This record gives sequence, C-alpha cells and structure tokens, in this order.
Amino acid sequence: MRPQIVLFGDSITEQSFRYGGWGASLTNTYSRKADIVVRGYGGYTTRWALFLLHHIFPLGSTTRPIATTVFLGANDAALPGRTSERQHVPLEEYKENLKKIVRHLKECSPTMLIVLITPPPIDEEGRLKFAKSVYKEKAMKLPERTNEVTGTYAKECVEIAKELGVHSVNLWSKMQETQGWQKKFLSDGLHLTPAGNKVVYEEVVKVFNGAWLSAPDMPSDFPHHSEIDPQNPEKVFEQRCL
Repeated sequence: MRPQIVLFGDSITEQSFRYGGWGASLTNTYSRKADIVVRGYGGYTTRWALFLLHHIFPLGSTTRPIATTVFLGANDAALPGRTSERQHVPLEEYKENLKKIVRHLKECSPTMLIVLITPPPIDEEGRLKFAKSVYKEKAMKLPERTNEVTGTYAKECVEIAKELGVHSVNLWSKMQETQGWQKKFLSDGLHLTPAGNKVVYEEVVKVFNGAWLSAPDMPSDFPHHSEIDPQNPEKVFEQRCL
C-alpha cells in the first residue's frame, strides 16, 4: 500500500483541493509515491479538533500516516465580542490543545513526521469588506480577527513545535515578507488565493524535503511502464511486487 500523508486542519485545509490548492499540488508531487488524505473541517478550532483525533488517528490502526500537517489557529484567534466570537479559543488553551494534538500523533506513530502550520496573516480591510458583502448593513464596524492577535497565536505555534521537537511552517511571517501580501495571498482577508496556496505548498515541501520525505527519493508503488517487457510483462511484477 502507498503510505499516507494526512492534512489535518480547518477550512484552509478543507479547501486545499480547489483549483490551485496546496493539497492538490502535494498530490501531484507525490503521485505514485504517497496518498494525500485531506481532513479539513471548515470553522473548526483546536478545541473542536480534539474530538476528531481518535477517529482520524486511531491508536490501534495498522495503517498509520507517515506524515501529518496540523493547520489550525485561524479560528482560535477570532476575537471575543465580535462576529466570530463562538470560535474564540484563549491563547493558553490553544497552546495546550496543540500539545495534546502533537502528543496524540506521536503516540499514534513515534516515527510520524509532524508539521505544525501557523495561521496565515489577516488582512483586516479584506475581512471588513467580506463581512459587508455577507451581512450588508448588519456587518460589524470592526474586523472579527486582527493581524496582531493572530500573530501571537502564530508565534506560540512555532514555540510549541520547538518545545515538542516537531517541524513548523511560520506562514504568518513568511507571507508578510512579500509586498502587497494582503491581496496577493488572501482572497477575503483570511482564506488563500492560488498564490497563497503556492506559498503553503512550497513551505511544506521544503520541510518534507529537509526531513526524510523527498518525493524523488521515494519508490513508486508499481513499475514504470518503460520497465515492462511486452513479451514477458509478468517478470517485472514478480521482481518488484512479490
């Protein structure tokens, strides 16, 4: 069986197989090398994600992922007293939830490559514009997320990764290295454009390649067609697959 790479997260992961999505790009890169399994849940926080762990990553499973990305925090960082306050998770709880997720994954498989991805930066103007398009005159005057607060969650995500000895992608910082990132990388102030998805894809692949999960170095699951002798096709399958 092909090994599995699981993408675990919120809507940014759920949407990763859309046109230009980072999950779709990973599938292309790891074609015939590994199956990319998307487990993204729009609107979810780390608090709610904890209820999914034993279902998605059962401890007794014999088919454990070789790698998992954990992309949560954008919803946790929603501000209390504003439109998305039901999703707000206090920073200290967010940190503890991330630790619980990582510890469960390590218990599931001590050899699993774990990558924590920080929430992306927030374009507050873009969020306000999006809110007005949805709620019209009922839209709040203040954005439900701010880039500064989201940055504190991103910082802690990176610190948790260091503390627990796993990898991380600081998407919040990386995207802001590019001038005009607000419109270039974000479609509604939060979710990703194809260019934003490309940043996630490139950063995740960089981590994979720097670890032990470089696609070119992984074996294909069955022989390449050029290896098949049309007069004796079973030979290569006997050598490679038995």
